[in-house]
Amino acid sequence: MTDGTADTVGTRIVYEEACRLGEGCTYDPASDTAWWFDIKGKALFEHNVRLGQTRKHPLPFMASALAIVTDDTQLVFAEDGLYLRDATSGNLSLHLAVEADDAVTRSNDARVHQSGAFWLGTMGRKGEAGAGAIYWYRGGELRRLYANVSIPNAICFSPDGGTAYFTDTKTNRINRVAIDPATGLPTGDPSVLYDLGEETGGPDGAVCDADGLIWNAHWGGGRIDVYSPSGERLRSIAVPVKQPSCPAFIGPALDRLLVTSAYDDMDDATRANDPDAGKTLVLDLPVKGRIEPRIRL
Repeated sequence: MTDGTADTVGTRIVYEEACRLGEGCTYDPASDTAWWFDIKGKALFEHNVRLGQTRKHPLPFMASALAIVTDDTQLVFAEDGLYLRDATSGNLSLHLAVEADDAVTRSNDARVHQSGAFWLGTMGRKGEAGAGAIYWYRGGELRRLYANVSIPNAICFSPDGGTAYFTDTKTNRINRVAIDPATGLPTGDPSVLYDLGEETGGPDGAVCDADGLIWNAHWGGGRIDVYSPSGERLRSIAVPVKQPSCPAFIGPALDRLLVTSAYDDMDDATRANDPDAGKTLVLDLPVKGRIEPRIRL
């Protein structure tokens, strides 16, 4: 367990435009492209890692996560469902409605399991207690796994596909549950991996590396925490933003960590003290990342 201090590493900003609520970063090695969203800014960002060039794609809705279907097709998790997106034209078509009849909720965290299944979480637009849920999707089938979730986050999977991690940020606890590696469906009940107690902020997005370590963005704490699969907090890494939101492994060797952030809910004074809030960063530290699997429709 860490002693409460955070390591300092070099960071660089990959894109200067600040996101109100940056989230959902992922990386496609086939095109050497990182993707992330500004949920409340209704935008998708496309960053060519080798060239260091970024494009902004306005969206007609709030969206928060993206999965790769093929080289030409993506699946976007939006406020009312899953949409197929043409990677070249940007054209969108509804694939499957998710809580489309519930005006209170929107999409939030999601990750693809090794089986091609998609774990996806919804939440209240104003963070309403217990308004959201966590779902499993694969091959056209959608199942609700957990109800009464306030802010679903930290969804990621162990390298062998046998464990899922997730949190309800408001509980300040990261959970784990045994899952079937062939389907990504739970085979038991969740238990607590790590309880952050009264620490400021809460666990946000996460990703699991090749050694099984969980890299978690600590919203409100200005750091990335690293947890072992046995439930130890091994390390904390300071970032120059108070509200980091989601990490992703990027680059041909998957050896760099991209981190999104947000300035949502900050007043003018707080933003003045956090000038890089909402910007997207790359941390200069060695990591042993894993490829995000492609989704099975």
